[in-house]
Amino acid sequence: MAKIGDIDVGDFPLLLAPMEDVSDPPFRALCKEEGADVVYTEFISSEGLIRDAAKSVMKLDIYEKERPVGIQIFGANLESMLKSVEIVEASKPDIIDINFGCPVKKVVSKGAGAGILKDIDLMVKLTEAMVKHTHLPVTVKTRLGWDHDSIRIVEVAERLQDVGCKAISIHGRTRAQLYKGDADWKPIGEVKNNPRMHIPVFGNGDVNTPERAVEMRDQYGLDGAMIGRACIGYPWFFNEVKHFFETGTHKDPPTIAERVEVARRHLQMSIDWKGEKLGIVETRRHYTNYFKGIRDIKPYRQRLVTTDPPEEVFRILSEIEEKFASYVF
Repeated sequence: MAKIGDIDVGDFPLLLAPMEDVSDPPFRALCKEEGADVVYTEFISSEGLIRDAAKSVMKLDIYEKERPVGIQIFGANLESMLKSVEIVEASKPDIIDINFGCPVKKVVSKGAGAGILKDIDLMVKLTEAMVKHTHLPVTVKTRLGWDHDSIRIVEVAERLQDVGCKAISIHGRTRAQLYKGDADWKPIGEVKNNPRMHIPVFGNGDVNTPERAVEMRDQYGLDGAMIGRACIGYPWFFNEVKHFFETGTHKDPPTIAERVEVARRHLQMSIDWKGEKLGIVETRRHYTNYFKGIRDIKPYRQRLVTTDPPEEVFRILSEIEEKFASYVF
């Protein structure tokens, strides 16, 4: 049984990764329904929180049905990070997660996200200060290192644990790789198998089939899997992995009717939460996977991602349900 602080998260929990413009409350709710054990918010700028920037503050919205839920923040300035912890605590999350892994240039250029992998001492110092500044369990998400020549993740994980980090999620790529090439889970396994480590070690990167999740658990001995791209527009992935763990067989994929129903709910929740314009636009990235693999779906998908009035988008979803009702996956 893995525990983050005092929070039981189950045997080999599946965690929804924090993803910008993806891991919002509507999508987190769907993933929770479909088997995610722990969900994380989109990453939130500590500087944005302090400035009371509307987009950053909005990301603090969390709901009871999501628990356990972690709010993830990023930054490289100690004072700003500590101030943001106080703001985050007011939202009453279960976990505070620090992003030391985002490879995006605008984040890295400020020394935040994966940029901090160039300064491990600062990474440890920030973590220690935040642990001391909050009663909530603090976790870290990071990468193997800045580049192939600077991978020290076994030592880094040990040091983070020593200053009070309660769990670590490691993406199996360096910052230099971005999202290219294959994730390397071997160094993550070395972190887990270090006899000094006693906090949960979660793997991230390329968990895109149930079989890969089994490999992460059985071959590398990790404590859980953090799921990112595989669940965008496909929240069913979590329960499909769990079904495979229990039975060794693949769960039947969702029917057209089930896909349309969830896409409808997703869109409506997004509109309710962030307003019509943003709700429409930010749900678009999910449609590719909601209807992936369906022959002749392309013109419908094209309309879904270019149509603005919500009533029209709902109408297109109804057309898909009717046109492809008998489609077998």
